[in-house]
Formats: sequence, C-alpha cells, structure tokens
Amino acid sequence: MNEPMLTCEQVLERILDFIDRELTDDEHRRLERHLETCRSCCSRVEFERRLKTRLTDLAREDAPASMRERVTRLIDGF
Repeated sequence: MNEPMLTCEQVLERILDFIDRELTDDEHRRLERHLETCRSCCSRVEFERRLKTRLTDLAREDAPASMRERVTRLIDGF
C-alpha cells in the first residue's frame, strides 16, 4: 500500500529524531523518501547534522581558565 508522502512540516517536526535514529523503521523510511525529493528538507537535515557535530565537538573542549573563574565568581555571588 502506498502511504502518503510526508509534508515538510511533518519532516521538520521529526528531523532530530531522524538524525538521532530514534524513529521506527517505517518512520525512518518515510522520512528518507521525503528527503529524496525535497532539497529544502535535505539541506535542513545536513545543517542539523553539522550543527550537532559542532556542538558535540565544543562540549569536549575545555573552557579557558579565565572563563571558568568568571563563572565561578558569578555563581558564588548568588
């Protein structure tokens, strides 16, 4: 049976679940089918993947000592 194509709005609502592989096999397949034909959503997926990778990389970097000291002073001030 042919399922109706997902709309861009439906894809954008699930885009992070798609990237994180948190969709069912059927949902993943339907979303991929949409991405095969929609350049806009495909670009958005690529942007979100790159952003997630960059944020993950940043989380691994140590903050400069001066920043840690400023944050500590701000916290101590409360």
